[in-house]
Amino acid sequence: MRLLSAVVVVLALHMSNVAAGFLEIENLAVGTGVEAVSGDKVTVHYTGWLTDGTKFDSSLDRGQPFSFKIGARQVIEGWDRGLQGMQVGGVRKLTIPPELAYGDRAVGGGLIPANSTLVFEIRLLKIVH
Repeated sequence: MRLLSAVVVVLALHMSNVAAGFLEIENLAVGTGVEAVSGDKVTVHYTGWLTDGTKFDSSLDRGQPFSFKIGARQVIEGWDRGLQGMQVGGVRKLTIPPELAYGDRAVGGGLIPANSTLVFEIRLLKIVH
């Protein structure tokens, strides 16, 4: 019973952090080499889900990695923040609240509803300083 109570408390804290606008970062695998910083061009593979498990996008499905410059506002703010400090070969799970994603806008023809918390698994393939 205590274990169940602890799990409920941890889950409630996690959801309240995301609901409060906090970016959740979980390292699933740590890479090697230099860390990505603002201004670096990075190349990644990623998959994105809604919190109900609905997949809305994946570079893996297209077989085409995605490249962007960190901090240049080419991606949602949760990505700009969440990829900093990653190393090549690293994999991160980002849980991004609406405030750091698309906010109150629906995107993708409604595929991502307004005020959605997004979950991404991102593998860092390359960093160019």
